[in-house]
Amino acid sequence: MIDIRVPHLGEGADSGSVVSVAVKEGDRVSRDQTIIELENEKAVAPIPSSHSGVVKKIHVKVGDKVSVGQAILSLEESGGEAASPQPVSAVPPSAEKAAQAPDDYVYQSASGFPPPASPTVRKLARDLGIDLTKIKGSEAGGRIVLSDLKATVRRLQESSPKKSPAEKIDFSKWGKVTVKPSSSLRQKIGQRMIESWTTVPHVTQFDEADITTLMALRKKNAAAFEKKGARLTLTPFVMKAVVAALKKYPAANSSLDEDTQEIVFKEYYHLGVAVDTESGLLVPVVKEVDKKSLWQIAKELEDLAEKTRQRKISLDDLKGGSFTISNLGGIGGAHFTPIVNKPEVAILGVGRGVLKPMVTQSNGKEKIKGRLMLPLALSYDHRVLDGADGARFIREVVQNLENFKEKDVKI
Repeated sequence: MIDIRVPHLGEGADSGSVVSVAVKEGDRVSRDQTIIELENEKAVAPIPSSHSGVVKKIHVKVGDKVSVGQAILSLEESGGEAASPQPVSAVPPSAEKAAQAPDDYVYQSASGFPPPASPTVRKLARDLGIDLTKIKGSEAGGRIVLSDLKATVRRLQESSPKKSPAEKIDFSKWGKVTVKPSSSLRQKIGQRMIESWTTVPHVTQFDEADITTLMALRKKNAAAFEKKGARLTLTPFVMKAVVAALKKYPAANSSLDEDTQEIVFKEYYHLGVAVDTESGLLVPVVKEVDKKSLWQIAKELEDLAEKTRQRKISLDDLKGGSFTISNLGGIGGAHFTPIVNKPEVAILGVGRGVLKPMVTQSNGKEKIKGRLMLPLALSYDHRVLDGADGARFIREVVQNLENFKEKDVKI
């Protein structure tokens, strides 16, 4: 008998929620056959069996939260495969013992150097606010390793006073209610939004672009795009306009290293595009937008959006963005204040185009004409971009949208 356990799920991921169980007790499974699907981060991933055999017991059900190393099911092996070694504690006994130093322990150095530890351990300790001189290292020469740091964190958590729970409100006292669990995706979105909103000083700049000519170009070329397998929507135009603005104002295509307080200017243009799904907002990334034609962008965006809605998007497709666009025009509404997608420093919100009476000049005469105006909202990190920077950037996007030519749309 062997337990099949949750494998390593990728960098920075150690848990997820079970969204489907593909086998039942008594089933015969083969090596690499999918046994469950796990919602992790912003994707649904199939989890394969590491062995062949007959399912004797299933330890999880749909909706369960599971973590790396947790048993999924028990197999009676077939084919004489050797059982996988059982997972061991992440912190070896020696490290537990070493890390549980007396409260008054202080590292003593005759040379005056700090306690020995790798740069990774030092950075993590600094991020967590832990003083390495108060940790007794378990390796030779008192070297502090990651397991020592983990043991210290665990000990601090266990010894810290428990917070009083918030008062629980019984909403059913006032009427009928329905309670549904919050999915792992919804919780992850919430955590990231809280982090972005509380750590990034937001400013939002509003403007409008006259897209009357642009939409005429879109209508004129839509059939040719569809013939080649791509829908020509407004979003690819916005992406092209944004990339041109990012090249002129590179600070909007940067990230702030909060440890070193250095600004990292990216020389690539990978645009995240927010996609509305039944499970929540996901942001697939179209890579190297500057090197692609309008048709290539439209096709790739359509393919990514469909994979995203079907929850077949890979984690790699959700990473690496340098700037994000959130287009709510298909739903409706005008200006809104999007939240910066940290560690990016800016995000463009796009509303629904509205026909408005606008004053135009022709041959020195003023006329009132109906023009299709697109509401835009640029939110940005005020630590990196000043108000003038934001205003210049969004004006550049507006001008780019208003100056598309026929040659820019041709396949």
